[in-house]
Amino acid sequence: MGVNTLEAIKADARTVREILDKNKYEIDVFQREYEWQKKQIGQLLADLESRFMSNYKQSHERQDVQRYSRYFLGPIIISLKDNNRTIIDGQQRLTSITLLLMYLNNLQKSGKESVEINDLIFSERYSVKSYNLQIPDRQECIDALYNNKWDQYDGTNKGESVKNILARYQDIVEVFPDELKGRTLPYFIDWLIDNVTFVEIKTYTDEDAYTIFETMNDRGLNLTQTEMLKGYLLSNIDPPGQKVEVNELWKRRIFELKQIDKEEDLEFFKCWFRAKYAQTIRPGRAGAENEDFEKIATRFHSWMRENKASNGLVGSSDFYHFTKNDFDFYSRLYLKIDKASTSFETTLANIYYLEERGFARSFYFPLLTASITELDDERTIRKKLALTSRFLETFLVYRAVNGRTLAYSSIRYTMFSLIKAIRNRSATELAGVLKDEVKHFDEKLDGIMSLALHGQNRRFIHFLLARITRHIEEGCGVASSFVDYVNKSNNPKRFEIEHIWSDKFEEHRDEFAQILDFQNARNKIGDLILIPGGFNQSYGSLPYEQKLPHYYGQNLLARTLSPTCYENNPSFLRYVDELKLPLRPYGHFKHKDIMERQRLYQRICEQIWNLDAFDEIANS
Repeated sequence: MGVNTLEAIKADARTVREILDKNKYEIDVFQREYEWQKKQIGQLLADLESRFMSNYKQSHERQDVQRYSRYFLGPIIISLKDNNRTIIDGQQRLTSITLLLMYLNNLQKSGKESVEINDLIFSERYSVKSYNLQIPDRQECIDALYNNKWDQYDGTNKGESVKNILARYQDIVEVFPDELKGRTLPYFIDWLIDNVTFVEIKTYTDEDAYTIFETMNDRGLNLTQTEMLKGYLLSNIDPPGQKVEVNELWKRRIFELKQIDKEEDLEFFKCWFRAKYAQTIRPGRAGAENEDFEKIATRFHSWMRENKASNGLVGSSDFYHFTKNDFDFYSRLYLKIDKASTSFETTLANIYYLEERGFARSFYFPLLTASITELDDERTIRKKLALTSRFLETFLVYRAVNGRTLAYSSIRYTMFSLIKAIRNRSATELAGVLKDEVKHFDEKLDGIMSLALHGQNRRFIHFLLARITRHIEEGCGVASSFVDYVNKSNNPKRFEIEHIWSDKFEEHRDEFAQILDFQNARNKIGDLILIPGGFNQSYGSLPYEQKLPHYYGQNLLARTLSPTCYENNPSFLRYVDELKLPLRPYGHFKHKDIMERQRLYQRICEQIWNLDAFDEIANS
């Protein structure tokens, strides 16, 4: 007898524990790949941290966590058929939560207190382990992540889902908030698995499952925040002709924004309103209420309506000007910033660098926007963008070389305070404010002297080597392309981090008694350069003396190791002399030479991110 459809379709609130504990899920072969990007994983972590920290207090015991507020992750649709659970909708979120659980499981291994969450990741029968998300082509990658060997896994020639899974796990490693580590970690894990919920919609046939999926996604869609804001603004404009005019403008611009991403219009309004109107931010204490900064991120349309008078919206003419002029100006500015973030342009290169480093757009787009006004001409706008993006890249690099996090909670107050400090400033004023901020950084570039490659900073080290290489090549008039150095396409010419020393401890016993000391020295940035992947495969395991002649055929930073680079090369020698760089060739490469290159890299970084550039840009 068949199952009654009305009885079979059920929707229940389920916690992460209830969804994943000893349950196995499959996905249909025709479903889309795992597509989340750093933007989505970063927003998820920021939201989870914000909700958890609004409840957490140092005085709490772990049992107090059960009284914390819940966080809703959205619906998932499951088809139960032939004793199998098939995910019809929700694999992006379930996969992302599983990646987070694996990271947390690895992280808590070094702590004094832990939470048992293995059953939410895999189950085991007869000593055979199977993951709760049963997707065969991802098994090898998931194994590497679960066993904390993700930095040893090569996803180069794998499918799109595997590459994205590996990249998103790396994102979690990089941006997971320090505030949730240490003593707080088991509290956060308890909260995540028992207070973060889905709405689980279960059916017993694929037909019912896909009918529900289509209904939720294609019919009766709720108005978006953008559409509600548009309705509110246009309803306050009196002359019908003006309504028609701004409606046409609105449709054109929203269409352009959606060409970037289907929800980019939402990101634009958050950016604009935070940059130009937000006055308050939620305090860090537990239980504090959301303020402007948070309300704009969650319900910007209602926030604007509630704050219309303080934001200058009183009469019909104000609403008309707001949509006809302000909306037009700042949406075009947003599109300009987006273009600079994805297409390398020399005068706005720092914006490209920020995007390449994966710096959250929710932070850097509002900051780039904050100082710019409708009265600024194109030249002034570009100056302000160049100044602010340069500051932001400097901020990012200073923190990263000193091992400081860029997690949401760690920098949100700094970013918000800076937005207010630079809002509507002239280019000269902006340069002064930003320059003063850099002077008062807690971190300095001397952190480079201890900088070394490890699992959590590989992408930053690659970025830093690319910046250093391009800088000296540009200074010497050598053709150079930062874009090529960071290109992630799958081909033998893709640049990879090269250890100057091969991984052979026995060749360095004259300097090291312990292999760990050798490995620590080998991972210092002074022992690293960028080389095409094909080179590494051909020569990477050779002793330095045998690799040296081949380095001369590579980029300038690699060539500086070779004596040939210093022969009949006047532009290069003049550049070295003028900037007093400690560059020299190395016939042999010892531990002291690594540290000498370490100092060289620091000197080059001090030139790249020097304070005088702010005045030069402002006065150009």
